[in-house]
Amino acid sequence: MKKIGLFLFVFLTSLSIYAQDISGKWNGILKAQGTQLRLVFNITKTDNGYSSTMDSPDQRAKGITVTTTSFDNSILKLEMSNEGIKYEGTLRDENSFVGTFKQGDQSFPLVLTIREVEKEKIVRPQEPTKPYPYYSEEVKFKNIEDKIELAGTLTLPEKNGMFPAVILISGSGPQNRDEELLGHKPFLVLADFLTKNGIAVLRYDDRGVEKSTGNFNSATTFDFAKDVKYAIEYLQKRKDINKDKIGLIGHSEGGVIAPIIASENKDVDFIVLMAGPSLRGDKLLLLQKYKIETQIGVNKQLIENNQQIFTGAYEIILNKSIKNELISDTLSEYFTSKYGLALPEKQKTVLINQLSSPWMIEFIRLDPVVYLSKVNCPVLAINGSKDMQVPPKENLEIIENVVKKSNNTKVKVKELEGLNHLFQECETGAPSEYSTTEQTISPTALKEILNWINIQIK
Repeated sequence: MKKIGLFLFVFLTSLSIYAQDISGKWNGILKAQGTQLRLVFNITKTDNGYSSTMDSPDQRAKGITVTTTSFDNSILKLEMSNEGIKYEGTLRDENSFVGTFKQGDQSFPLVLTIREVEKEKIVRPQEPTKPYPYYSEEVKFKNIEDKIELAGTLTLPEKNGMFPAVILISGSGPQNRDEELLGHKPFLVLADFLTKNGIAVLRYDDRGVEKSTGNFNSATTFDFAKDVKYAIEYLQKRKDINKDKIGLIGHSEGGVIAPIIASENKDVDFIVLMAGPSLRGDKLLLLQKYKIETQIGVNKQLIENNQQIFTGAYEIILNKSIKNELISDTLSEYFTSKYGLALPEKQKTVLINQLSSPWMIEFIRLDPVVYLSKVNCPVLAINGSKDMQVPPKENLEIIENVVKKSNNTKVKVKELEGLNHLFQECETGAPSEYSTTEQTISPTALKEILNWINIQIK
């Protein structure tokens, strides 16, 4: 009798699962490369089965169409063909699916639950917490040329007074005022450190990010440079800022933007380049690709083949006789001739869209030397010795030589031992370490920046 009772229990339970209506909001947290991204699938019952949409609250995206939704034999399948996204999960109980989220050739485990979910708290010991021991103000300023408004935070050592100031310029990709990435907030940590040591700091959301208006996707490095120009003008109008002591601190792409502005704007009193490139964009990307692929153990012959193929792709972009609107089609023909069917159509489309974006075209063509040679203000250029994205030896030497050749003797370059592209203490310098490292910025880098700035503002 006990065996029959157990059988009946399992049988009845399975019937209730198969018959379940899964309409409603199914919540999950996608964990990838150290980030946590909330996803919500809104599933609705129809006459023929189910339909659904997806929300991504952290990306402020709602109502994204799910092309296919099916639920059969406890298996939920969701597909978004335009985005190359698929999810397949098994109903574990009436409240959750356990499955896999796929986008392109990447796969991540994803549990969906009918209950709302919260992100896991990541330990970042350097992150300051309120109340801060200094004055912090939410501010806005306008880029009148492009008719956009930039929103940010200005921190001052005290509410009243007149202080030297720096503007923080973020790296590539859509960044908020904290340059938040992979669970870290480098600009929050940097601003906190400098403000505690007597320096005002302005940091702001990139155009089109969070509280700033504008379109990030259509912008180039030179557009972001214009935003910095108006940030300087904003600070000059404030009574609590010393107008003769305004500097720029640029990280990565920001380290290209700072010299662009300093080369033409006499109101910039000094610049700090944190992993700022000096190689032309195409050469930097090839070197970066070589370093990272070598570190992760890619076959040497494949690395060499990739170098040759991408060199050819960049040459297409560098060829200004090809109109920008035709670059996409030209690249498509080129990659088809090189890879054939070995490169799936969806992956080829993603690759071409990246390479033919306005930002990428300008970045590949941009030669930082042109602007570094015109910088007359003091320059500090620092790199981590294990930086694979902007390798130090190839970039620091050029910065020093170019600036000095223009008769600017106020230049200091320094390679910081054991630090990566984010200026974290690390093992290998590989990007995969960024998120797993608790440290946001090494104290060595922070002190190097502060000590040098203090010399400039005396």
